[in-house]
Formats: sequence, C-alpha cells, structure tokens
Amino acid sequence: MDRDDVFCDKLIGDLRKAAGAVMSAKSVLIVTHIDADGLASGGIASATLDRLDKEYTLTFEKKITEETVAMINSSAEDIVWICDLGSAYLSEFKRPGIIVTDHHIPDAKWRNRQTSIDDFCDIRHLNPHTYGVSGSYEVSGAGMTYLLSKTIDPANKDLAFLAVVGAIGDLQDSRESKLIGYNRAILKEAVSAGDIAIVEDIRYFGRDYRPLVQFLQYGNDPPVPGISDSVSGSTAFFSDLKISLKNGNEPRTWSDLNEKERKAAIGRLLSYIDSEETRRRLFGEIYIITRFAPHTGLRDAKEFATVLNSCGRYDDAETGLRVCLGDMTALEDAERNRSDHRKHISAALSHIKENRLLRERRFVQYFNSGREIRETVVGIVAGILLNSGEAKRELPLFAFAEADDGIKVSARATRALTDRGLDLSFVMKTASEMVGGYGGGHKVAAGATIPDGKEEEFLDIVEDLVSSQII
Repeated sequence: MDRDDVFCDKLIGDLRKAAGAVMSAKSVLIVTHIDADGLASGGIASATLDRLDKEYTLTFEKKITEETVAMINSSAEDIVWICDLGSAYLSEFKRPGIIVTDHHIPDAKWRNRQTSIDDFCDIRHLNPHTYGVSGSYEVSGAGMTYLLSKTIDPANKDLAFLAVVGAIGDLQDSRESKLIGYNRAILKEAVSAGDIAIVEDIRYFGRDYRPLVQFLQYGNDPPVPGISDSVSGSTAFFSDLKISLKNGNEPRTWSDLNEKERKAAIGRLLSYIDSEETRRRLFGEIYIITRFAPHTGLRDAKEFATVLNSCGRYDDAETGLRVCLGDMTALEDAERNRSDHRKHISAALSHIKENRLLRERRFVQYFNSGREIRETVVGIVAGILLNSGEAKRELPLFAFAEADDGIKVSARATRALTDRGLDLSFVMKTASEMVGGYGGGHKVAAGATIPDGKEEEFLDIVEDLVSSQII
C-alpha cells in the first residue's frame, strides 16, 4: 500500500503479515457483525476474496457468544477473518490462523501470541488501539478491513467508499463534523478513486429522500429553535426564502435545491444558532457516493449506512451484503427494510415518550423497553433520544431491551462526557461481568448482555463506576 505518514511502521508491517496469510490460505471463514460497519466490513472482505478467487464462507453475528467462539475455534478453514468483532474476546480464541480487523477496545487479558502462560495462539490482530489510535472516531472496523484489503491488492482502492460508509454508520464523523485520522486517509483514497465527493452542507439526515419540510422538521441533532419538530416553522422557513416545496407534483428534497437556494437556506439556518459548537454540529462535511444516482438511497453515505443498518438489524444481513457488493436488485428488499426500520424507530421513540420510560438517577439516566424495542436497534434509539432534547446530554444514557440470551444493554454518551473521563467500554465490561454478563465497546458507545433480573444491581454498579470516572 502507499506510504502515508498517518500510518505507523508497525501497522504497515502487521498488515503485510496478515495479507500474506490471506493470500496463502486455501479457504477462509468470514465472521462479521450485522450493523452498517460490520456489513461494510463483510462486503470489503468478501470482494477481496472474490477477486483472489478464494474459497470462503461468511456468517453474520449480532455479537460474540460462547457459541460463536466455539464455532471459530472449531472451524476447518485455513483462516478465520473476523470483521468488526473479536477484539474483546481474543483470549478465548484457541486456534491458529485468526485475523481480526476490528476497532473495539481489545481484551485486556490477551497478549500477542500468548493467551496464558502456557497457551499460545497465532492471531493477527489489526486494531487501531494497538497503534495508539482511537477506534471511536479515527477508524472503524470497515476501515481496518479496507486497510488489509488494500495491502492484499492496491487495486482494491475502489472499496474505500465502503470503509467510509462503515465509519459514517458508526457516527465517527460526529466528533469533528468530518472524518479524521485513518478515516481521513481512507476518505482521500475514495475521493481519488472518483467514488466520493466531499460537500460542506447541513448535516441532517434524509437530504436525498425526505421532502424539504420534513428534512428540517425531523432534524434535531442539533435542533434549530422554531424549526425542528415544527411543521409550521419549517414550512414558513422555506416560504420566507421563496423556495418552492414542489417540482410540479413531486415534493422537492434538500438535494434538489440549486446552489443559490441551498446557500440562502444554510445562511438562514446558521443565523438562528448562537453557539459555535452547535453551528459546528449543524454544518460540516457530507460524503456523496458518486457511483450511485440521486434518490437511490445510496448516494449519501449516511443514507447508505442506514440502508445497511435496516437490513442487518432486522434479520436480513444478506441483503445488506448484496448492496455492498453492488447488487442493485437487492435495493427493493433493502427499501422495504429501511421503511420498516424508520417505522420501528419512530414507534420506539413514541413508546418511550408516551409511557414516560426515561428515568434518572444521580449520575445516569436509563429506560427499560422490555420487548417493545428490538435489541438490535435499542442502541440507535438511545443515541437519537440523547440528541433529541428529550434526554439530558449531561448524563450517560443506558437502554435495556429483552433478548433471547438475557437483557441487552446499550449505553450512549456525549463527547463532552468522555472528555471529562467517562469510558463506557470500561463501565459496561466491568459492570456486566460483576453481574454474570459480558460487554464492551467504545468510550462513547458500548453494549452488554446481562442476566434477566439483574438490571437494578447492574445500574447500582454503573452509577459507582460513572461517578468515579467523571471529573
């Protein structure tokens, strides 16, 4: 791969060793996560092996479980390539020939090539934390998978756009309102490949498909006073600017605005915001995937990521993978998934609000949705709620949902809290293990599974941990 000062020598060396292992393997098992980052990772790995004409199988996993570990350890394939998963469970893998391209905080019990004093396991662990880089906002699982793919063959540069989609799906652009770190280097490669255009614009979701009024009405991260959550306010906004809401009988979207209209609308929106921090969150970089036509749902990286999430989190990861691999016949199924996803998220937010499920303790806030919200999307709901004004941004939010193997817990926090010392990955891993569960993730977003009935005990421990971290 091309040398870039952002990549350290150790990473480049480790990538080359892992690339050699993949190229010499006769068969590969890909194990990948089911969210947008995981499906983008799986797409990159699959395309890479297809181009090498390698024999491989692929399996989708919601999380690493005891069954997943047993499946990996007993796999007959020469190589097991684990994407966007695995780092937190390194000490449990007992077979050689494992490659992990992940970005979650690694298993503290694992040391390279040694899992215990007399137990050695050859694992190629490609994780940004190993190289002093944040896995929360500088590179995603898809990014690490792409770096390996490009090391295997520089021609795989045309897969860089999927790494960008994975990073956006993990909200890694939210910290600076743009991609930075390894993500930035990967983004530049996608731009040079002609697959992505960088545009500075309003960063609300739905620019390619939401009618103009809804684009502003539902834009609440951050909210604009008098416009967000207001049909009349959003309608008046465009009326005052003499911007037509329709083109003939068809509703116009934000992406349909001409340059003059968009410039006027952006200027007016920013004039309503006093805080420089809020302005930065509202206006920043948008990534347009130029290989896709407008209104396909794939042209905006945020919308592409939502398509993948709506597939993977609703038991149809295969369709999401097909989309990543360029199968346009999958779009009809993907659109149905996306419609269901939007309805479920909307219903989930309404359920929390109408039933007043949000509760506060001194240092945390939480809600327990039972089975009303799918365990695969409760984290998304928590993130939306935290940024909606319904929840307090100065408290981390913990969301509970029933799952087949216990209680799923998703935790979300703001950058301001992590800057003060909060580390949700440590909190979730420590608290879950103390009640007989398991967990991990990132400082700003993490997950866990705990036994049913342990919710209050878990929250007691979480409160102690959070209060000891925040300064």
